[in-house]
Amino acid sequence: MGSQNSSGRRRMSDRNAGQRSGAVGDGDSSSAAGGREEDPDLATILSYLIRSGQVRILPSTGFGADDDDDDEDDDDDYMISSQTAVVPEAEENPDTNTIDRSEFRQEVLLQSEGCLNYNGALSKPSIVNMVQRREIGLMNGSKSFTRADCCVAMSKYLPNHKDTVAQFHSKVFCGTYSQDGDIFLSACQDQNIRIFDTSWGKFTLMKSVRARDVGWSVVDTAFSPDGNYLIYSSWSDCIHLCNIHGEHEVHEALHLFPDAGHSFCAFSIVFSADNKEILAGSNDGGLYVYDRESNQRCLKITAHEDDVNSVAFADTSSHILFSGGDDGLVKVWDRRTLSEATPVPVGTLAGHSDGITFIDSKNDSRYLLSNSKDQSIKLWDMRKFSSDDAIRGTKRAVARQNWDYRWPPVPARVKKVKHVEGDSSLMTYRGHSVLHSLIRARFSPAYTTGQRYIYTGCASGGVVVYDVLTGKVVSRLDGHRGCVRDVSWHPYEHTIISTSWDGSLGKWTYNGMKNMPHDIDSDSDENASDDDDERCPRRSKRLASLTRRLDRRRLPVHGI
Repeated sequence: MGSQNSSGRRRMSDRNAGQRSGAVGDGDSSSAAGGREEDPDLATILSYLIRSGQVRILPSTGFGADDDDDDEDDDDDYMISSQTAVVPEAEENPDTNTIDRSEFRQEVLLQSEGCLNYNGALSKPSIVNMVQRREIGLMNGSKSFTRADCCVAMSKYLPNHKDTVAQFHSKVFCGTYSQDGDIFLSACQDQNIRIFDTSWGKFTLMKSVRARDVGWSVVDTAFSPDGNYLIYSSWSDCIHLCNIHGEHEVHEALHLFPDAGHSFCAFSIVFSADNKEILAGSNDGGLYVYDRESNQRCLKITAHEDDVNSVAFADTSSHILFSGGDDGLVKVWDRRTLSEATPVPVGTLAGHSDGITFIDSKNDSRYLLSNSKDQSIKLWDMRKFSSDDAIRGTKRAVARQNWDYRWPPVPARVKKVKHVEGDSSLMTYRGHSVLHSLIRARFSPAYTTGQRYIYTGCASGGVVVYDVLTGKVVSRLDGHRGCVRDVSWHPYEHTIISTSWDGSLGKWTYNGMKNMPHDIDSDSDENASDDDDERCPRRSKRLASLTRRLDRRRLPVHGI
């Protein structure tokens, strides 16, 4: 969060001010006051509690000023704040000079538009025109659509209609599709992890797991590469492993053995692609690697000067690791040379002016994105590391931050676009708000979009979709009453699930009876009739499911 406020808040960055678990108690406060158990310095203790977020100073007027003693009222504050949050204005003309000259642009155009390259055209061809060109052999000299042609067609049908597929009485923190899209995993503050069957267009509860050793909430979840297990983390010294399939129940605690003396939480966890290791980033600034074969922690290093909020692997090789922290830096590590004795990153990416909330890799060992509390997303090429001057500039910018992103509104000075000298990112995306929690952003799927988009949750209660090449907002999906913390796009279908603090899971699909995504009226979701749903082509959903299954088996699909 910054030097002054992050030092007291580094172990609290994703925890409610009134933490129910009581992980930080009077012993910590006494320690902060200099370790004196007798005649404590009350001013020092109060100062520590305010910095750490355990005590919140409310204004004398406004909602919630008289009711903050109650946990329920505190939850209501989050919801009201999300309802009244002002959605940041997107940049009308984002700076694309760097990305226009990069290899990234050509790669994305090839994946999402193919040889046709519609990007320079005034408008993309209609579906009818594409079918006509295909029938006469003008589609790349073939009478069949390429995967890029399919992405062009699908870009006309971005999700724009929300159906609530699950509603709970507590905030929902995590929600992700499995690699094949047949399972959806959600984690709620009621300490239940729910597994849904999403095969063939369904969304039915398949299994529910009661989380153990939970402090405040389950903070992160992850699927194993084979889809047979899940892991979850909370304010606990352990990561927990559970099975998804089978009658025999598995629920094991994987001990990370952090240093004693403070509360611990693994804010971000992920499996390696070979299923042999689990990588975790924690609130003590460390990276932890757990070896599944030996069932023990095999590595622990101090990676950042503040909380590590997100970790990721660069690709399926599992050699290159990414980490992002509250120090505003993204670091790149090589697992083959990483050791506790010499924890030196391969390189550092600097350009944000506040802490990192999430990292997502394009899974090509080159590109990644980072979401930040400075209200922006940045796209990076890991081959272009930042200079020492840029790293120092980022640290200075973060040190100047003295606001708490958990309590809106965003200060006017943060809203102003500030450039960190030496910023080595390819592109910056603005138009969403990052408040309350570690909001997540991701690349859109390769199969249906050619990874042409970046989509993110928003504290105002919606999902924002950016064109990765132009930086412009192409779709703004509003419909939640609370902060949208997590988002997940189905890997083979045009479906987005939004996970919100209003206790709901929203399923976004395309509805042809509504306006195009960039003209969506946020109130139209409530006015949509049941007849609209009946007009959605069911046959196309079945064909989409069949297509992705055939594609996985590498069988040719004709007539798509």
